[in-house]
This record gives sequence, structure tokens and C-alpha cells, in this order.
Amino acid sequence: MAALSTVPLAVQEAGDRRRHPGRWTFRAVLLGLALVLAARIWLVAPVVVASDSMEPTLGKGSVALLLKPGPDPAGVSAGTTVVFPHPDDGSTTVKRVVATGGQTVAIEDAVLVVDGVAVDEPFVDRSRIDGTYFGPVTVPEGHVFVMGDNRGVSVDSRHFGSVPAEDLEATVLLPWP
Repeated sequence: MAALSTVPLAVQEAGDRRRHPGRWTFRAVLLGLALVLAARIWLVAPVVVASDSMEPTLGKGSVALLLKPGPDPAGVSAGTTVVFPHPDDGSTTVKRVVATGGQTVAIEDAVLVVDGVAVDEPFVDRSRIDGTYFGPVTVPEGHVFVMGDNRGVSVDSRHFGSVPAEDLEATVLLPWP
């Protein structure tokens, strides 16, 4: 009959770890890879910008890191750069929210005006769109009005209308690198 061990179980497990350190390192690497993969699938994703409509913030061919899932529709605010399927063809589209539901949007001689107040947008080159006028239009509740930073070439809410906030898939964390 085999003798019962009098060594406590915790001491035996610690001894196992010392005798087989590679097994624990392998498990730590697997856990790390699983966490990175989970973050890539559910939290963060890269997207390549396909047009120059967001220059100079995001140039054509640059990579942006996206925070998924999409923003809480109630928490979206002006200035947030968002991703959504283009209303015409479903392609991934990156634009900046300039107004939310209930606000009035206009462009007066290249200056964005929201609710009658000029918006400071240092990233927009107004000299390239001098003489541009649009609106005013009121954004329906539950929608956002989006525009590209490169207003002269951007196809945005001025063309396809406001975007339902529930269609927003992600927010842009930052350009990469």
C-alpha cells in the first residue's frame, strides 16, 4: 500500500512550477495572445483611410485605430471622428461629427456655423473652400451631421443627409503611426 504524502498540496504545486517553468511561461504567452486577439476583435481595429476627405487629420492611405463597439448614440458629440457605413454603397466611411440631433448646421463663406455660432476648426483650410455656402438645415433627433475636414472634396452629410446615430460603428482613437 502506498504511503500518503504529508506534504501540503500548496507546497507540491509550487514544486511542480519550479520543476516545469516552461509550462507556466507557455500558458502566460497563450493568455497574452488571447487577450490581444480579443482586444483586436471586440475593442480596437485598424482601418486604412481610402480618400483624402479627412486631410490634414487623416491622409489618404494612413491608418487609423478605431475603438469598437461604436459610441453610445446618446453620448456622441461634435468634434468626434466616427466610422459608419456609407449610406450609398455601405463602404467604411470616416468623418467628423459637426452637429447632433436638434442642432442647426450651416456653412457661411467657408465657416461652419452651428446654432448660429461660428465654430473654430483649425484643421479646416478655409482658403480652399472660400465662398462656400450650405444650409441651414436642422439635424433630426437621433442623427448626427458629419463632414470631412477637407471640405472641398468631402462627400458627407451635405450630400447624403444626416446619419442615424445607431449606424455609428466606431470612433477614431488616433492616426497610426
